[in-house]
Amino acid sequence: MRLAYIMMVALIILILAGSENCLAQLTLPRISPKASVSQTIGITDVIIDYCRPGVKGRVIWGELVPYNEPWRTGANEATTISFSSEVTIAGNKLAKGKYALLTIPNTEEWTVIFSKQIDMWGAMGYKPEEDVLRIKVKPRPAEFTERMMFYFDNITDSSADAVLQWEKIKIPFTIQVDVHGMVMEQAQKSISWRTPYQAANYAFENNLDMARAQKWLEVSKAVEKNYWNINLEARILEKLGKKKEAIKLMEEAITMGKAMSQPPFNMADMEALLAKWKGK
Repeated sequence: MRLAYIMMVALIILILAGSENCLAQLTLPRISPKASVSQTIGITDVIIDYCRPGVKGRVIWGELVPYNEPWRTGANEATTISFSSEVTIAGNKLAKGKYALLTIPNTEEWTVIFSKQIDMWGAMGYKPEEDVLRIKVKPRPAEFTERMMFYFDNITDSSADAVLQWEKIKIPFTIQVDVHGMVMEQAQKSISWRTPYQAANYAFENNLDMARAQKWLEVSKAVEKNYWNINLEARILEKLGKKKEAIKLMEEAITMGKAMSQPPFNMADMEALLAKWKGK
C-alpha cells in the first residue's frame, strides 16, 4: 500500500513537471501585435517596425499617451525606422541606418525624434543626447482608426510621406531621396578605369594607333586617375617624341606609386626609365 502511494506521488510530480515545461514553451498573442510596413522610394528602402495598440474606448491623447513627454510611438519595444541610403527629412540629411522613432505629442505640434537608441523598451532610458534628428509636425484630423498604424502616402519617384495614424489624428512627415544623384554615383562606380586602360596599353605594346590609345586613357583617367594610367600616358608621349611632357607625367606617376599602400610591381622599372629619359 505504501509502495502504491509513493508511485502515485511520483507520477503526480512527473505530470506537474511536464505541465511546467509546456507552460514555459507556450506562446501567447501580444495585446498590441507586431507590424511592419515598407516602401521603396526610388532605389531606397524604408522600413518601419512597430507594435499596434488599440483605442479600446480609452481617451488616447493627453491621457493614455501624455502630452509633452517622449512616447515610443506604439507599444512594447520602441518603434524603429530604417533607411537603406541617406535621406532628407524636413530639409535635414539623415544617414542610412536604423533609428528609434519616438514622438512628443502635443495638441498643436508634435516633435518627431530619430534616435540612435534602437534597443529601448518603449521610451525607458531614453537619452535626448542620443538624438540624431528632431523635426516638428502639425497633427491633422483623420478618420477614426482603432489600431495605430503607419503607412506611406503621396509616393513619387523621389519622395513619400510616412504617416502615423491613430484614433482621430494623423502625423505625416516627408522622406526625400536623391535618386538621380545615387543612380549617377552607382553608374560612375560601375565603370572601371581598367578596361580603357587595357585597350590603351594593348595599343601601346603593339605599336598601334597612339592617338586612339590616348583617347582611351582619357576615359580611364576620367573614372579614376592613378599610377597605372598616368605612367602609360607618359610612355605614349615619350614614344610620340614629347619627352618633356613624358618626364613630367612619369614623375607624377612615380609619386602616386610611392603613396600606394603596396608599391606597384614595376616601380623600379619606371624609375629607371625616367632616369634614362632625363639622360642620367
